[in-house]
Amino acid sequence: MENFTFVNPTKIIFGKATESGVGREVKPFSSRVLLHYGRNSIKKSGLFDRICRSLDKEGIQHVELGGVSPNPRLSLAREGIRICREKNLDFILAVGGGSVIDSAKAIAAGVPCTGDV
Repeated sequence: MENFTFVNPTKIIFGKATESGVGREVKPFSSRVLLHYGRNSIKKSGLFDRICRSLDKEGIQHVELGGVSPNPRLSLAREGIRICREKNLDFILAVGGGSVIDSAKAIAAGVPCTGDV
């Protein structure tokens, strides 16, 4: 086995009204984002609009991909990979819990792959 170093930083921001700063958090890394989330509660609660406003304020282009269910589907991850490639998105903003984060990780792993994720 070859020696190697693996660094995989993940920043999770949690708390009341933290979504208002998401654009500021993302800006140093990207201006083209996939906004990945679960079901419709993000829109019913107004969270989706608040996140979009924060991204817009920082001039960050965003494309949405919702619909993550518990035990996320590989078909949705493949859709995310296709969207990221077609729109040249280079950042995935996962808004939700573990299933959304897992789906976002699959998309992130799949975008640079030549094979099937």
